[in-house]
Amino acid sequence: MIKTPLGVDPLGCSDWDARVAEHPHSTIFHGSGWARVLRDSYGHSPHYFTRIEGGQLAGMLPVMEVSSWLTGRRGVSLPFTDCCAALQSAGDLYEKAMECGRKRRWKFLECRGCDGAWEGSKPSLSFWGHKIDLGMAQAKLFEGMESAVRRGVRKAERAGVAIDFDTGEESMRTFYHLHCRTRRRHGLPPQPWRFFLNIQRHLLSVGQGFLATARLQGRPLAAAVFLHDGRQANYKFGASDFAFQNMRPNNLVMWAAMKRCAERGLAALDLGRTSLSNDGLRRFKLGLGAQEEEIGYVKYDFSIRQFIQDVDRSKGWFNRVFARLPLPVLRLSGDVLYPHLS
Repeated sequence: MIKTPLGVDPLGCSDWDARVAEHPHSTIFHGSGWARVLRDSYGHSPHYFTRIEGGQLAGMLPVMEVSSWLTGRRGVSLPFTDCCAALQSAGDLYEKAMECGRKRRWKFLECRGCDGAWEGSKPSLSFWGHKIDLGMAQAKLFEGMESAVRRGVRKAERAGVAIDFDTGEESMRTFYHLHCRTRRRHGLPPQPWRFFLNIQRHLLSVGQGFLATARLQGRPLAAAVFLHDGRQANYKFGASDFAFQNMRPNNLVMWAAMKRCAERGLAALDLGRTSLSNDGLRRFKLGLGAQEEEIGYVKYDFSIRQFIQDVDRSKGWFNRVFARLPLPVLRLSGDVLYPHLS
């Protein structure tokens, strides 16, 4: 592993994933696969700051440089990741990242998962985080869900909805079609197809995730993308056909994925972030038996040399605009916009 003032490129280190796997708090997002997804999808460049002690990875702050003519150049840890806290961080890792930012003329440095080690930092944004403990018997795991969620699972099963698990490109394409319609319903553009194709190629196809699809007589009703390393699974994306919502296919997808992850010995299922104002999604995740915590983001502005507040941009006037666009135009909007976002 060659360290430079601009950090380490995990894609150039043949032993990167082995080193990361040895760290007890690492997740799928600290590995090279996610870095490769971001680079190949959007051209972001990795600058990972490390601390090596006794020949082992003792600390690491992963940062991707997002360079855009529209939104400027900045460091993000990590783009399109709900939470990616530094591993055993100390002030030196953040100092290295800030030194890199000054040399690279970044506008901002944003870290998703505030651990208090960044001197002077304060949260710029906060979200709810939810995680399910999978280390229990299946019956107890099921009983840990709220009664309404359990009834939804049984209703889907009685209706004949079945779950299939796959890692292939065709299943990802099925998910993407559902995803585009779901995003339109929420008034948001979908990420480009190449992003999901890269997730399938760089993560799912090498055993670091799977797709769960709910089908009724072969018709896809709901689907979700799950990523995992050797310890923890992450629910990354979900989508469904709203016309079949009353059959509760999403409940069955989540329950089937929970069982699969538990059977594979994964200790927890991270459900990602939820906006503080999204009470419906928060209730759904809590209904699955998840434990709740608050996730803090931190954002530093190099131009004024101080930490700043940010705004949760998941809701706004643009939702009404995107919700009215034809699907082909909505997909094109995502192709154009997401390379400039993070």
